Amino acid sequence: MMSLPFYQKLHQHYDRSYRNRDLRTTMSQYQQEKKSSAIYTHGSTAYSSRSSAAHRQESEGFTQASAASYQQRASQASEFALSSAVSRKAASAYDYGYSHRLTDSSLRLEDYSSKLSPQTKRAKKSLLSGEEKENLPSDYMVPIFSGRQVHVSGVTDTEEERIKEAAAYIAQRNLLASEEGITAAKQSAVSQQSASAVSQQSMSAVSQRSTSAVSKQSAASKQSAASKQSAASKQSAVSKQSTSTLHQEEAFEKKSRKVAIREKAEHLSLKKTLEETEAYHKKLNEDSLLHAPEFVIKPRSHTVWEKENVKLHCSVAGWPEPRLTWYKNQVPINVHANPGKYIIESRYGMHTLEINACDFEDTAQYRASAMNVKGEVSAYASVVVKRYKGEFDEMRLHAGTSTLPLSFAVTPYGYASKFEIHFDDKFDVSFGREGETMSLGCRVVITPEIKHFQPEVQWYQNGSPVSPSKWVQTHWSGDRATLTFSHLNKEDEGLYTLRVRMGDYYEQYSAYVFVRDADAEIEGAPASPLDVVPLEANKDYIIISWKQPAVDGGSPILGYFIDKCEVGTDRWSQCNDTPVKFARFPVTGLIEGRSYIFRVRAVNKTGIGLPSRVSEPVAALDPAEKARLKSRPSAPWTGQIIVTEEEPREGIVPGPPTDLSVIEATQSYVVLSWKPPRQRGHEGILYFVEKCDAETENWQRVNTELPVKSPRFALFDLAEGKSYRFRVRCSNSAGVGEPSEATEVTVVGDKLDIPKPPSNIIPSRNTDTSVVVTWEEPKDAKELVGYYIEASIVGSGKWEPCNNNPVKGTRFTCHGLTTGQSYIFRVRAVNAAGLSEYSQDSEAIQVKAALGGGVSPAVWPELSDTPGGLTDSRGGMHDTSRPTFKKDALLGSKLNKPSLPSSSHNLGQTEVSKVSETVQEELSPPPQKAVLKGKSKSDPLKKKKDLAAPSPPHDITCLESFRDSMVLGWKQPDETGGAEITGYYVNYREVIDGVPGRWKEANIKAVSDEAYKISNLKENMVYQFQVAAMNMAGLGAPSAVSASFKCEEWTIAVPGPPHSLKYSEVRKTSLVLQWKPPIHSGRTPVTGYFVDMKEANAKEDQWRGLNEAALKNTYLKVQGLQEGVSYVFRVRAINQAGVGKPSELAGPVVAETRPGTKEVVVSVDDDGVISLNFECDQMAPNSEFTWSKDYVPTEDSPRLEVESKGNKTKMTFKDLGTEDLGIYSCDVTDTDGIAASYLIDEEELKRLLALSQEHKFPTVPIKSELAVEILEKGQVRFWMQAEKLSGNAKVNYIFNDKEIFEGPKYKMHIDRNTGIIEMFMEKLQDEDEGTYTFQVQDGRATGHSTLVLIGDVYKKLQKEAEFQRQEWIRKQGPHFAEYLSWEVTGECNVLLKCKVANIKKETHIVWYKDDREISVDEKHDFKDGICTLLITEFSKKDAGIYEVVLKDDRGKDKSRLKLVDEAFKELMAEVCKTIALSATDLKIQSTAEGIRLYSSVTYYVDDLKVNWSHNGTAIKYTDRVKSGVTGEQIWLQINEPTPNDKGKYVMELFDGKTGHQKMVDLSGQAYDEAFAEFQRLKQAAIAEKNRARVVGGLPDVVTIQEGKALNLTCIVWGDPTPEVSWLKNEKLLDSDQHCNLRFEAGKTAYFTISGVRTADSGKYGLVVKNKYGSETSDFTVSVFIPEEEARMATEEPLKGNKKAK
Repeated sequence: MMSLPFYQKLHQHYDRSYRNRDLRTTMSQYQQEKKSSAIYTHGSTAYSSRSSAAHRQESEGFTQASAASYQQRASQASEFALSSAVSRKAASAYDYGYSHRLTDSSLRLEDYSSKLSPQTKRAKKSLLSGEEKENLPSDYMVPIFSGRQVHVSGVTDTEEERIKEAAAYIAQRNLLASEEGITAAKQSAVSQQSASAVSQQSMSAVSQRSTSAVSKQSAASKQSAASKQSAASKQSAVSKQSTSTLHQEEAFEKKSRKVAIREKAEHLSLKKTLEETEAYHKKLNEDSLLHAPEFVIKPRSHTVWEKENVKLHCSVAGWPEPRLTWYKNQVPINVHANPGKYIIESRYGMHTLEINACDFEDTAQYRASAMNVKGEVSAYASVVVKRYKGEFDEMRLHAGTSTLPLSFAVTPYGYASKFEIHFDDKFDVSFGREGETMSLGCRVVITPEIKHFQPEVQWYQNGSPVSPSKWVQTHWSGDRATLTFSHLNKEDEGLYTLRVRMGDYYEQYSAYVFVRDADAEIEGAPASPLDVVPLEANKDYIIISWKQPAVDGGSPILGYFIDKCEVGTDRWSQCNDTPVKFARFPVTGLIEGRSYIFRVRAVNKTGIGLPSRVSEPVAALDPAEKARLKSRPSAPWTGQIIVTEEEPREGIVPGPPTDLSVIEATQSYVVLSWKPPRQRGHEGILYFVEKCDAETENWQRVNTELPVKSPRFALFDLAEGKSYRFRVRCSNSAGVGEPSEATEVTVVGDKLDIPKPPSNIIPSRNTDTSVVVTWEEPKDAKELVGYYIEASIVGSGKWEPCNNNPVKGTRFTCHGLTTGQSYIFRVRAVNAAGLSEYSQDSEAIQVKAALGGGVSPAVWPELSDTPGGLTDSRGGMHDTSRPTFKKDALLGSKLNKPSLPSSSHNLGQTEVSKVSETVQEELSPPPQKAVLKGKSKSDPLKKKKDLAAPSPPHDITCLESFRDSMVLGWKQPDETGGAEITGYYVNYREVIDGVPGRWKEANIKAVSDEAYKISNLKENMVYQFQVAAMNMAGLGAPSAVSASFKCEEWTIAVPGPPHSLKYSEVRKTSLVLQWKPPIHSGRTPVTGYFVDMKEANAKEDQWRGLNEAALKNTYLKVQGLQEGVSYVFRVRAINQAGVGKPSELAGPVVAETRPGTKEVVVSVDDDGVISLNFECDQMAPNSEFTWSKDYVPTEDSPRLEVESKGNKTKMTFKDLGTEDLGIYSCDVTDTDGIAASYLIDEEELKRLLALSQEHKFPTVPIKSELAVEILEKGQVRFWMQAEKLSGNAKVNYIFNDKEIFEGPKYKMHIDRNTGIIEMFMEKLQDEDEGTYTFQVQDGRATGHSTLVLIGDVYKKLQKEAEFQRQEWIRKQGPHFAEYLSWEVTGECNVLLKCKVANIKKETHIVWYKDDREISVDEKHDFKDGICTLLITEFSKKDAGIYEVVLKDDRGKDKSRLKLVDEAFKELMAEVCKTIALSATDLKIQSTAEGIRLYSSVTYYVDDLKVNWSHNGTAIKYTDRVKSGVTGEQIWLQINEPTPNDKGKYVMELFDGKTGHQKMVDLSGQAYDEAFAEFQRLKQAAIAEKNRARVVGGLPDVVTIQEGKALNLTCIVWGDPTPEVSWLKNEKLLDSDQHCNLRFEAGKTAYFTISGVRTADSGKYGLVVKNKYGSETSDFTVSVFIPEEEARMATEEPLKGNKKAK
């Protein structure tokens, strides 16, 4: 059989349904129109058996094709089996056929209402990729398609089941499709033979290979894989045989044409159905493949009566089909555990849970959990079972503690309104020995008795409920309660209380059980320790704690050995080699996940004592791991589990742990605690712990062999008294991380000191065999476990322990004493560090009953004849002689259960019992306050010199009245007599017809509160009462006789009045009012209080409430009072029934702040101790200070310590925390209400803790943290500044954890006046990289500041220091004070400038551009230290690298400015900006072509982008509208303007960053004037263009020789053609033969002189003229004679000679 997971073994019902169901698949069923149809399937020879003659040839060809491809389909059989689907009835038919060796493929189903869809010819391919198939488990295949219910194949347990599965598959494949009307008897023999042959072949192949290792493929695929040729040959034979049988069928069958046509139609219909089905399956597969479950129908909640049945229904969708599990209250329902109770069914996707015969226990929350491989989803429903009134389930009555719900136990049938509970045959104070058995029993009598209504019985030990275990068992027989100890241990010692509750009433009885030590195996060996408890557990260690024994065997205990034992074994091993003294020890060397038990043995010089009782088992696991393991799996998993691995990531080295601290330090070990780092990667981390001596930095790894797994660690082998520091590192596969911050210095030793011995041991009488011992808690006691008390007979010198289990509190009753003997007592305090020294011996006291209590008959003569007397009934935590009650004996037991009305069975004896929990909590003072410190008549009380008996109480009132009991209340005496009131005694008497009777005692034991319940009174009787108070001085005078009160049942539903109102902290505008809850709470508990106030003299109708919402507390600080006004107050309680009667008035009280009133002051001393201080200058001689928290006395609080001296008191917080939030008040007794309070809220708590930390660990206030700066010469200065430093301040300079001192490399300086601490270094070198720390110590105060200079930070600092040093060297010669920079002038020029320093006359400055010197005309004047280079009209040609060099005999300096790339672009943008800003406003200019808009700039560069827009739209430039730049003018030309050109024009100059706009409005008059001027200029231009003019051709002067011909041609233009005329010497010249003047073609004028004569010389002019104008072109004609020229040429030299002479 296949092995099952552990969770299925636990839930057999899942296992059964999972393993026993047949492994077969089902298909979805589709409804067809035909009510009756055959079932179609297909196999390897589909349609081969058709009997239609019309399809024989088709069948033959199809059969041959099928036979050829059979081998391929057979290899896919396994996958096909998973993807195919067959109905359940078909599968049953196949199973039946297989079991009977049937091969007939025509088995019929009875259900004709549906038709199974035929499968496709080929097995469907898997939709999974190859990679996904490899990841699948070997025994699981993912189904591709399923209907309502799917069972996965491939997970069968045996080979036989696999063979059966394969055979079923072959049978499915060979079912032949058949038409309607053909029965099984008419099937073709050929079909039978074919199917039989194929089936037999498949079965044979499966049988032969049944032991094959391949489990995923079916038998058919195995056969194909084994021999392909054999399969082909066999298949061919089958095909031939099928063909021959078809021919035989043709010979025997004859069908009509009508039948053939019908078969053809059905064939087509079938083919269409197959195609539709295949498409549907394909779509269905794609849509429903692998999705998480979801509830289609969720279960709904039900409410039913008992004995009825209920069904929960739900429907779930998901693929693979989800597995559904039902839970009840998060616990899986096991149908086999309760046969017939639960029925779980799952049909067709509908899941039901039926609960039969519901009872009350079936009321629960039920959960349906659906799970598959994609996830889990849950739905919830609740079932509530109601019970008919008057019926009761007797099955619930059983032995032991009743488990009836409290609400059900309240008088369910209305029988009685009160039960009386009596205890008979009670257990007494018991003494046992370790290892013995003991039984405590008590008979319980309840009246009236109600059939089938049993009480709730509960046992308590020291106030904690007792749970049955292997050590103790409880039993309830119906009238007797029994508690049995099978093996007594010292842990069993304590006060045992039996509490019996009946409805709303309960009664209880208590007695003490003492357990003595067992006899030691070695005489003188110590007793066994007790209470061995695992305090903390994790993977690496478990801390064990225990309590020290009371008996040390006669010699001091040297220490303890701890033993461990792994659960399941009996081998004990010792955990420590040397004894440990501290009562806590971390046990290491445990195996993670294993469980252990522990025991402890004490050792002294005599030997080793007996072992303690073993501890409870504890596992070596982290708390988070324990919580995870406790949680149960939500449902058994039965589907596929696919494990996906994340891509491997690069490992991350974990960061350092945080919050490392020492949580415990003893002389034997130290426990460290820390938090894991935030940076830890995706894998687990381990820890390495390191330690070092406090004086060194030599860190040593502690756990070198085994890393720590948990964020806790215990260190051993530390030298006691030596100081250590600790740190922790994290590690994982990526490496070891950085260490955490080191802890503070820890001194190895017990932080917890052994307590000091108790003091003021006072014994007082109790009974004939017991004595009450009280003492005071030792000062500065921390973590006290309890006290051990020892007794000794006077003179014997032998001490015996009174208890073997440490008792808490400061009061204990020692039992088992000898009557008449005198005893002395002593006490030891216990904590984990050890036992204190013994206290001083008490005074001797004789053991006898404390009858009389020291009350003189003269005080109360009526008591002289009353039997009994006064007894201290609050004998610690136990009493022996009579039943003890909550207010008396159980005050020390801290039973935090509500006290309900009790009953009594002894007439004449009254009992003390609390009425409500509120009263018990608010009225009960600490136990030690109720101690009667007086003595009996035979030992008179010794009064102190200044003490007196208290005055009488007053204002006695009846707080609550019952049928046979009454609750009285009174106010405490006005004068306490200088001592604390220790108790009250109440007397009562009957009043019959107005005549009072004799006084009787109401209580034997003193009552500590101002309220008391007197039982066993007579119904409807009238009573009067008296009360007397008692203190250490004795019993005071009784009060005045009270008013008469009638004892009758109060039936009011509302609560009674609160009582004991008092006011304190009276100030001029406020006071605090306090009260106690009402004794009578009404039918329901008190839910709050309302406080009313009025002026003392005001009328009753002037009461006003102080609170709108009910108060939960029993105090209220009243604000808003008027100074000097007298007020009175009252309080009313409220419950569900309403508001009760008001209380007695408190007041009148005058709102005033009395002179000398002081407030509580909070202080924090130098050690960080926080305390509240109060001082009173108006104390009486016997006044005392009383501290309270939230107006509840704090005397028993282990967190506080009160010290009073004179008129000052101080309350110190031992460990101030959030649990200490509240109002702290201090009252002064024996004064007129002097008190003050102080509120500690969360903000104040934070302030005080911060102040405490500052005082405890004073620090030198740092004004400036350690910093570094570079000085002028490259020196490095480290400095910090403290707020202030005294003359004794010292500084240690630390570099890389080593101290450095002043020397050649380091210079230190401290300025104690300013608090500046400095250290100088000349130069930073590579070895100076690291951490620098200045440690300051100024008295007790310390401080430090650290600067880390590593990596890039240090390199940057080093580079800066070197730069500064080089700068200093540079500045020794001529240098640049300001390096080269540029600016753009207002004239749009670029000015390169720099500032120089330390220059002289011989200093030269040279400018370079691109390493070529620039010649500068002007010589630089260095008076102002500014050197400049002006570049006008800066443009791209000026881009480059500019450099200026300063040099003289002292050296040189240079400055470079790169004006390339981005720097050039930035400069050009600034230049363009300046140019744009220089642009003038747009102006309008008319031209002959149109209108021009223009603006002038200083100069224009191409980088300045110009954009024009018209009426907000960018202008598109055309031949008519053009833009351009001419010189320094930027213009827009509008040719031939039209009215459409009117509007606003904007010119935007973009400098690369910003656009600068200029605008002009070309409309209205501006446009009209410009347009008129344009028209004028246009006409003028036309006239100028068309006027007559001489274009050219005439010279200015013509020199010609006489006789020559002169021909001149001139071009004339004009429109119209001009008129031409010639002038000579300003006179009109006409044309003649000598001078021929012509004008041809309207443009050419000819001037011809055939033979020039001297007379022709002169000035000529050509005049052209038309309507547009005229023009004259002049020229001169000079005619010369050649002979004259020759003569003149000869005469010139002669004239020159004459002149020379």
